[in-house]
Amino acid sequence: MNDPVILVVEDSALIRMGAIDLVLHAGYEALEACDADEAIRILEVDLVFTDVQMPGTMDGIKLSHYIRDRWPPVKLIVASGATILEESLLPSGSQFFSKPYENHTITDAMARLLLPESSRAPTA
Repeated sequence: MNDPVILVVEDSALIRMGAIDLVLHAGYEALEACDADEAIRILEVDLVFTDVQMPGTMDGIKLSHYIRDRWPPVKLIVASGATILEESLLPSGSQFFSKPYENHTITDAMARLLLPESSRAPTA
């Protein structure tokens, strides 16, 4: 079985490098994109970890809806340092985190989202 692949979408090169490092240290394969257009071109992944505010034709919120509509099995984590979102603004099953976030919080969320459906504990 292949290791899960996580796509990090972040326009800031330094933050993107940190997020890639986080994903790699968590034991996952990492892909990166600097905006939504690049992300869409390489979207053969298990989970997308995206920033909200990015240049290009769509922000992270629009990107997450685009992904959900076209690739429903892809798991979604959305983060922002500029705004706090209600998860109701995101596609179902998405998770939102404010920046700065604790690395273990993101890697724990990745692990939970990447578990097979039958292995997930029911949420209260």
